[in-house]
Amino acid sequence: MTQPTVVLVHGAFAESASWGGVIARLQSAGHRTVAAANPLRSLSGDAASVKAVLDSIEGPVVLVGHSYGGAVISAAAQGNRAVTALVYVAAFAPQEGESIAELSGRYPGSTLGDTIQPVPLADGSTDLYIRQELFHQQFAADLSAEDAALAAATQRPLSDVALNEGAPADPAWQHAPSWFLVPELDRNIPPQAQRFMAERAGAHEVVELAGASHAVPVSRPDEVADAILRAVKATAA
Repeated sequence: MTQPTVVLVHGAFAESASWGGVIARLQSAGHRTVAAANPLRSLSGDAASVKAVLDSIEGPVVLVGHSYGGAVISAAAQGNRAVTALVYVAAFAPQEGESIAELSGRYPGSTLGDTIQPVPLADGSTDLYIRQELFHQQFAADLSAEDAALAAATQRPLSDVALNEGAPADPAWQHAPSWFLVPELDRNIPPQAQRFMAERAGAHEVVELAGASHAVPVSRPDEVADAILRAVKATAA
């Protein structure tokens, strides 16, 4: 039996190192792990980038996405039979034509729009950051002030193109089993929206994380790693 490689895809306002605590636990359990760099430029382009990483890996893959990374893995794994499971960590799982902007506003609870600092770019697009002074409360309320300040300073911006681009047809969650982790106090993606997407996907498991913020890969690495390991075990055969 070939052990799957776990591929982790970060979301907006984060970067690959945000998976550090999760990676340490997965590696301790004996799993090869890759934290893919997510460009955060456009959904189609970002999915192509992650797809290239998947194509370079031999054997089965358990694919994990945080936040916007959920939309990316849903597109990147289209038609890829090597992807045996999808894990959505405080993440989007869009249907054809849905953007993450539309999904985050479908249910009440997101306060992200009030915290955004736009930075216009020369190509006519706009990079979106969370204002550093608001990052702790908005994104990572269950981290220490020091850790939240570090995350705020190192955040990667999301392009408005990626924010508004509709998802392609035939998302991977329609074919591969999925696991969802839903933080109770998520202020970026309303928990109600996450539950809706999990139900629509026919999730194998939905884990509610009491008291957790959107930054669960950093604040709750044990629970995130445990869910990934359950997905690995359930699909290993």
